[in-house]
Amino acid sequence: MVLALLRAVDHGLSSGYLSREYWNKLFDSFGGIFTRGRERVEAFKAKYGLEPPGFITISPTDHCNLRCEGCYASSSEAKHTKLSYETFSRIVREQKELWGSHFTVISGGEPFIYRDKGRTLLDLAAEHQDTFFQVFTNGTLISEKVAEKLADVGNITPAISVEGFAEQTDQRRGKGVHKRILKGMENLRQAGVPFGISVTATSKNVDILLTDEFWDFYFDQQGALYSWLFQYMPVGRAYTLSLMISPEKRMQLYHHVWRHVREKERFIADFWNSGTVSTGCIAAGVHGGYFHILWDGQVTPCVFNHYSTDNINDVYARGDNLDCVLFSPYFEGIRKWQRAYVYDRPPGEMGNVIAPCPIRDHYACLYDIIQETHPTPQDQAAAEAIQDAEYRKGLIDYGERFLKVSDPVWRDVYLASYNDAPQGVANQSRATPAYLARTIHLVHEARRKLTQSLRSLLS
Repeated sequence: MVLALLRAVDHGLSSGYLSREYWNKLFDSFGGIFTRGRERVEAFKAKYGLEPPGFITISPTDHCNLRCEGCYASSSEAKHTKLSYETFSRIVREQKELWGSHFTVISGGEPFIYRDKGRTLLDLAAEHQDTFFQVFTNGTLISEKVAEKLADVGNITPAISVEGFAEQTDQRRGKGVHKRILKGMENLRQAGVPFGISVTATSKNVDILLTDEFWDFYFDQQGALYSWLFQYMPVGRAYTLSLMISPEKRMQLYHHVWRHVREKERFIADFWNSGTVSTGCIAAGVHGGYFHILWDGQVTPCVFNHYSTDNINDVYARGDNLDCVLFSPYFEGIRKWQRAYVYDRPPGEMGNVIAPCPIRDHYACLYDIIQETHPTPQDQAAAEAIQDAEYRKGLIDYGERFLKVSDPVWRDVYLASYNDAPQGVANQSRATPAYLARTIHLVHEARRKLTQSLRSLLS
């Protein structure tokens, strides 16, 4: 996966899709993600006894110019709730000051619609030049002017949502949307701004995603440097289990994507199937992971986990900061499950992290945590889902079926490779917090050296 990321950068520079000017600005912000803030990480550990989150996802508005089928955020043109710019900026500032984190994910709604008191997402990026932003966007608002502004700020990469080719994308997002997306990509290429694609796999489009033609089109012809692959989650607008890809198709997608990563050196990360890279679920502010803040201030463990225990507006009003939301009973309950499933086990006995998600893969466990800690549903759909016995039964059944088809790969490929390691190495490699902290530190150092090497090559 690291090699695929380096290959993406090399391809961007050699093709001209990533300008040298943008690359130099990128180093001023993105390079610092891996080299700044270690003292703050250590201070957080000393205070709380655990690593801080690695990043945060903020959805500053629920307003969107599209109305996509099955939208996890239930966004539309009719909605206009938003975070104040002051709160938006404070969140970004605090994640740097409290956690040493310089990476922020922006979602929505449509982020490029956001405006408060005349200030936009681009103003935020200009204000926080030491933060790198990945922005999930439908891409329809990336005009030549917007692309030029993105090149100027130099610390944003758009991840543009597609569902397949024109037919699949327009079917879910609206007639003519795919054509507008391709124009936005063209504008980004001309401005030298790196971009990727964001793909939602559903029962309707998964067969397209299992073709080489799909990935060749966006990586080779359109110039995408990376892809985030999401599998439809039955949350949000008109949630339905029927749009989920089957366990069997999910494993086909797992093998297909990893072939592209390994053979074609493409950076494609699946939010679920790449659990072996992230070492499982990254929600609820687990070390190196994240949590989500919505347009109305609600704080949830994950963009797909629609239950909240805090509101950032209330947190700030009472004089607290980002740290306090990490220690709600709901967040701690999820992290306790993560530890029991993965982190507190020896690597040779870890739970199957090809199936890392407490929602789609282990819903019975999540349901119990919700019943014990009583978080507040994010919206009416979430309130209905937690009371829906058929929904609960369907998700539990899905998780059990997926474990049956993924366990052989987990056992024969991943656990076998660990168990075949020399005994001395195996005994020293326990997935304890201390071991993981040391591993994270070594990764930080490796990234620091890589940053220095790449800068010297470009100077």
